[in-house]
Amino acid sequence: MTFGEKLKSARKQKNISQEDLAAEMDVSRRTVTSWETDKALPRSRKVYEKLAALLEVNINYLLSEDDAFVLEATEKYGPQAGRNAQKLMMEVTGLFAGGEMAEEDLDAFMFAVQQAYLDAKMKNRKYANGKAEG
Repeated sequence: MTFGEKLKSARKQKNISQEDLAAEMDVSRRTVTSWETDKALPRSRKVYEKLAALLEVNINYLLSEDDAFVLEATEKYGPQAGRNAQKLMMEVTGLFAGGEMAEEDLDAFMFAVQQAYLDAKMKNRKYANGKAEG
């Protein structure tokens, strides 16, 4: 289940309209719609925490491992890195659609890809800031 599907389900369970959720979150209804249709993700952990509190769900229900990776990339390296991380996850996931890789192996592979992306961003940041070592 995607973040958007979980958000929409939790919102409906609490009988809260998109407009009311938007008002509580201090965002536009369009933002809530974008979240629920998986066109966008919240940009910070604080937003996830506030959503979880308002909807009375555990933050881990809303935040999958891939979402956590995208959020970390966004918080550390900015919105463009977050979009790139999200695109990377979609493309890598697509490689294995309908495949026969064991779930445990797929999880390990996805973690390795995520770590490689964050390591590359960190190394690139060092060079971009003129702080390359050695």
